[in-house]
Amino acid sequence: MDAKIGKFFDSIGDFFTGGDQIPWCDSDIVAGCEREVAEAEKGSSDDLKSECIMRLSWALVHSRRPEDIQRGIAMLEASLGGSSSPLQMREKLYLLAVGYYRSGDFPRSRQLVDRCLEIAPDWRQALTLKKTIEEKITKDGVIGIGIAATAVGVLVGGIAAALSRKG
Repeated sequence: MDAKIGKFFDSIGDFFTGGDQIPWCDSDIVAGCEREVAEAEKGSSDDLKSECIMRLSWALVHSRRPEDIQRGIAMLEASLGGSSSPLQMREKLYLLAVGYYRSGDFPRSRQLVDRCLEIAPDWRQALTLKKTIEEKITKDGVIGIGIAATAVGVLVGGIAAALSRKG
């Protein structure tokens, strides 16, 4: 019984805090990826540089720091034109979708994840992200409706109270 009550309260907490299955990345991992990129810039092959930049982009869009997320989005958008294979394009679009999700731009995130699914319709990560985005949009709509209904209720209550005082 206690386990069921715990799950119930966890689900309520997830509803209000936006719990999702997308991993977070610590700042020490971001720093490590930045060092890798700096090392790769010192004469490594283009493939190694590209691989290091992708790892850094992944770390940045999964960071808890908004400025890291924005940096990751900028890096990925700048590199989109240089994607030579559908697989690279899919990965970059997915990471961009994660970045926009983390920054709160859910419509843009959904648009990018849909582009991923055009390339790879059965890709589980993209399907999971799309479901997470749609749940977040739905939840935000429900909260918005609740706030609007509360405001209307307070307004109507205030008017009713004012009218009852006059009468």
